[in-house]
Amino acid sequence: MANRRLPMRKIKEVLRLKHECGLSAREIARSCRVARSTVADYLMKAQAAGLGWPEAAKLTDTEIEETLFPAKPVPSSVKRPEPDYEHIYQELRTYRKFNLTLIQLWLEYKEKHPDGYQYSQFCELYRRWKGKLDYYMRQEHRYGEKAFIDFSDGLYIVDPLTGEFILTQLFLTVWGASNYTYAEATMSQTLAEWIGAHRRALEYFGCVPRVLVPDNLKSGVAKACKYEPELNPTYADMAQHYGCAVVPARPRKPKDKAKVEVGVLIAKRWILAVLRKRTFYNLAELNDAIRECLERLNTRPMRRLGKSRRELFEAMERPSALPLPAHPYEYAEWLKARVGFNYHVEVEEHSYSVPYQLLHEKLDIRLTATTVEAFRKGERVAAHARSYEKGGYTTLPEHMPPEHQAYAAWSPSRFIQWASKTGPATARVVEKVLASRPYPEQAYKACMGIIHLDRHYAPERVEAAAERALKYNALSYRSMKAILATGLDRQDERDNGGQMGLPLHQNIRGREYYQ
Repeated sequence: MANRRLPMRKIKEVLRLKHECGLSAREIARSCRVARSTVADYLMKAQAAGLGWPEAAKLTDTEIEETLFPAKPVPSSVKRPEPDYEHIYQELRTYRKFNLTLIQLWLEYKEKHPDGYQYSQFCELYRRWKGKLDYYMRQEHRYGEKAFIDFSDGLYIVDPLTGEFILTQLFLTVWGASNYTYAEATMSQTLAEWIGAHRRALEYFGCVPRVLVPDNLKSGVAKACKYEPELNPTYADMAQHYGCAVVPARPRKPKDKAKVEVGVLIAKRWILAVLRKRTFYNLAELNDAIRECLERLNTRPMRRLGKSRRELFEAMERPSALPLPAHPYEYAEWLKARVGFNYHVEVEEHSYSVPYQLLHEKLDIRLTATTVEAFRKGERVAAHARSYEKGGYTTLPEHMPPEHQAYAAWSPSRFIQWASKTGPATARVVEKVLASRPYPEQAYKACMGIIHLDRHYAPERVEAAAERALKYNALSYRSMKAILATGLDRQDERDNGGQMGLPLHQNIRGREYYQ
């Protein structure tokens, strides 16, 4: 069965989720928003090529492509022996506790039938057979595997200044097997609140589940789809940092998130109902009260099991879960930016340099509170300390072309020469603008704008505007444009700068009248 070729960055994620997180092909397909047959096909290609993890993480996109796609497969018309579907079904049910997968059953099938179907077609045929069965299998949660996440309406806090009631949101995380719960109040369901709540929840647990199962909230899922939800890039980046996978619940499928739905009801009973008559004036005060209720909930013995959520979590979930990384995730937003002619990308009104060879290319930008990183096809090509200066430039010398090979004709002297065709004042403005930057290349765009003003205004007016800009030290393209747009270049000012005299008139009384 033919599969469309995935971006190399997504193939890396498929290998990471398989080898680091131990997910099945179905879960990987939902997390990466691709077909399950595609995931299986690429896992087989990687296995045939001897490509594992973390070896794949060290390879470039080009090296991975050459490894997985050395030549196109030759189609065959030979009739293949049919797999024993009933045997496969029973084996998967019987040996579920051993984490038996279709890959192992396919390998056993190939040992008996070397000329049999390849893995992708083997899986597709089994899915078709299984789809005809009329049965329902109850969800079973393995220890350390899944945590379910959701938002719900919380309690109100009162603004101490205005007396206004502000509704908070209740963030919940419930482990699938032990029901161990984390809850906290947030002011909204924005992406920053969503990621921050995840980080605090994982720190509370002291470990990481192998799979996060969020509802299709916009903060976590950029595009909701029943079969192929698309994750928010920041959420996917956070999951990669913690080494886990994200498999969103399917829309309108309550069985996928039954665990967290029950967790919401329990949290409302043991937290919201208990605190309903208390008045809170800030979020910190409310969260302190929630933590007290949460402690009672997690340490209370459950009637059926006779053990608390915490006891089950410590005994069964934690040993099977993933460890926390050495450093918590730093919130980052992902943007796209195109490299300008001055080999800079503009991010939040500040320009950062990238290697000049990437002119006009579209890059992925990872933006944190302290850093700005640029990526091309998953490979980092530039990194800078973040600057909050509006309109400023951050430039690394190694990003500049040697002697500006790509723009040899564009030099400070050339810009001054172009400006002198309009007039000497315009040339002086351009010269001062070039001198005001650490690197003249950073001013090329502004100088080009000043030179091109003669496309909309007569050269005499541009020259007059330049004289006024020099007089008032308003040396920028925006100032020049404003002078021309408001007609200040035509204003007749006296050399002494004094106030113009008033004309004689019988209605003007003069200062003697007030003495």
